[in-house]
Amino acid sequence: MYQERVQDFLQELPKLREDLPFSPALLKELFEQTGSDSVSSLEQIAETMSQDQGLTTRVLSLANSAYYGLQAEVASVGRASAVLGLAEIRNIVLSLGINGLTEKYPLPPNFDLTAYWRHQFLVGTLAQAISREVNEGKPDTLFTAGLLHDIGKLIVAMKRPDDWENIYAIREDNGCTDSEAEDEYWGLDHAVVGSLLLKYWDLPPDLVEPVNWHHSPALAPEQQSGASIVCLSDALVHCLDLENDCSALVVEVCGEFQIAPEEVRELAEELLESDAVDHFLSMVSM
Repeated sequence: MYQERVQDFLQELPKLREDLPFSPALLKELFEQTGSDSVSSLEQIAETMSQDQGLTTRVLSLANSAYYGLQAEVASVGRASAVLGLAEIRNIVLSLGINGLTEKYPLPPNFDLTAYWRHQFLVGTLAQAISREVNEGKPDTLFTAGLLHDIGKLIVAMKRPDDWENIYAIREDNGCTDSEAEDEYWGLDHAVVGSLLLKYWDLPPDLVEPVNWHHSPALAPEQQSGASIVCLSDALVHCLDLENDCSALVVEVCGEFQIAPEEVRELAEELLESDAVDHFLSMVSM
């Protein structure tokens, strides 16, 4: 029975392209234009964003928010791109797309969307910082991979709320991780769900693969260092949330990068104390 449910669910994932609040082609184009190795001009990026009025309005609203403290109003998308930065534009686009899905598909009562986004942002920011610290991968891409690493959980909750509730109950009853509860329930890891969705959105392998393998980076055929960085960031944020010492997984992955667990823990604690988290949460709720 569960095998049939899993197959039916996986067959629905490509259709989510049609539920994005903007064209999937626009998402792909903007993602390429805002990459760290892109040669696109701000004018070209602004032209792409201007194809969608809702996206344009959101970007201008953020650029004019109190967080940036600008003296003059930002009236053009090109100027907004300069103010916000390419990485921020990329993440605005992705968060807008995901929030568009959540507006169409109600979430189960137990799914805390604010807590979900908080965790995603912390993992993404820590992945970016670790990438810079160990000089592995592209920091901005790994931020985005961290931001999206659990998108599979969100998709299950949106499209299969009863199954998500059952998985949630197993996790709470057994005190296990989400992936362990998923494996017990129907043998489908949310990392796989997330990576399949991102592939259907035509996003690049250096983003998709770290999401796919963030629970088992040693098995990644490609992008192993990126998967390890997202894995480390995810594990460390969970440790801090539970006020635990660094887990064995944190110590193991830190050893791979020859970085002290105490050093990455300090990075994470600094993130928790910054106002960047609240800014991001206000951004995705606008």
